[in-house]
Amino acid sequence: MSRSLRVAIVGAGPAGVYAADALMKSEVAETPGVSIDLFERLPAPFGLIRYGVAPDHPRIKGIVTALHQVLDKPQVRLFGNVDYPSDLSLDDLHRFYDAVVFSTGADADRDLGIPGIDLEGSYGAADFVSWYDGHPDVPRTWPLEAEKVAVLGVGNVALDVARILAKTADELLPTEIPPNVHRGLAANRAVEVHVFGRRGPAQAKFSPMELRELDHSPAIEVIVDPEDIDYDEGSIATRRANKQADMVASTLENWAIRDPGTRPHRVYLHFFESPVEVLGEGGRVVGLRTERTELDGSGDTTGTGRLRDWDVQAVYRAVGYRSAELPKLPFDLISGTVPHEAGRVLEAGTPLPSTYVTGWIKRGPIGLIGHTKGDANETVACLVEDYRTGRLLTPQDPREDAVVAHLESRNVDYTTWEGWQLLDAYERGLGAAEGRERVKVVERSGMLRASDSALSGTEGAAAADLRAAG
Repeated sequence: MSRSLRVAIVGAGPAGVYAADALMKSEVAETPGVSIDLFERLPAPFGLIRYGVAPDHPRIKGIVTALHQVLDKPQVRLFGNVDYPSDLSLDDLHRFYDAVVFSTGADADRDLGIPGIDLEGSYGAADFVSWYDGHPDVPRTWPLEAEKVAVLGVGNVALDVARILAKTADELLPTEIPPNVHRGLAANRAVEVHVFGRRGPAQAKFSPMELRELDHSPAIEVIVDPEDIDYDEGSIATRRANKQADMVASTLENWAIRDPGTRPHRVYLHFFESPVEVLGEGGRVVGLRTERTELDGSGDTTGTGRLRDWDVQAVYRAVGYRSAELPKLPFDLISGTVPHEAGRVLEAGTPLPSTYVTGWIKRGPIGLIGHTKGDANETVACLVEDYRTGRLLTPQDPREDAVVAHLESRNVDYTTWEGWQLLDAYERGLGAAEGRERVKVVERSGMLRASDSALSGTEGAAAADLRAAG
């Protein structure tokens, strides 16, 4: 091959950027060289780093610095505000590229099949996260009338939801939250948040740091019932084998034996309570029914038949994310992933030529952000092997400007890496005026205008859109 290997990556979150990084570190980076285009349906890159991480977790958002270094490379181009498949189909991608890697992640809520889950006042955690993170495609307001709230799940997303609901709006004001989110949280009436898990402390999926941070807010009193501190042989084995699980259990034990303080908002962490029904009246949530569980010796639990009704007016399910099905690709409805072998997409058990997956669309929404590096390395190793052994399709038009001409022929208002830098500077400028690191622009039209170099020197419509959102 006398030209560079051309690779398209669909999805510019951490998984996609890590795949680009792995390609630039692979053997093909030297010979024949590699040219990478990342396509992102939102106007800005970074996926769940921008739209899935709570705004009061700046350390996690620091990962963006490393991702910036990858996107700054001359071998990489970013095309934002490009939708698969309406703007760019699978056939289009194979016409322009030697290989296509899908890294579209997971941003929808997993279903929870219990009665009442569809009542008004019952929400998916992913939708709430998208709202408070200023996602451009969700409503600008959120109903926050409930004084007592239930959160179902014992992972980091459940902690984020509980913490955002229990903190005061002014505590979050120094973060990048947009004005409409601050205004919504200022009207939040929640004073009690109950987090429920069906198993015990040793099986909680919190990370130790995020759990401890819950207790750092001057507004939040964290309460654990001493009766919920229980371990069987399986739980003890888990603590011995997993340092993080042991640290989480130790933190919960310490909270269980202390006397409650006087902070105005309370977060209760309940274990051995399995949600069985969301209770409703007049179509709205009025409570939650749980069944008490007990350990069975293996670390899992069984039901005891003892039911309890909890007085809550809203329920948030934080039981996991789910990937969206990708047109023209096989999809496993049970796992919510694309069938694959080490990243090679499989259709009826046979590899689909030149088509790969990485990240959550590949392995499911489990693990931390850093775990996607291993996914990317495995997938890229397969791609490189397929190139070396001549198994990649030959694109009809691999010229670098061919995809640009295609997007422009479809009147796609795409953004670029340079456009992101303009938007980034614009948001930082808005933040500096208020003594904050940044203020996030919410409206898609405002993001596009701030990313346009022709408008970057003026206040422009981005500011107008920001004011409209706030």
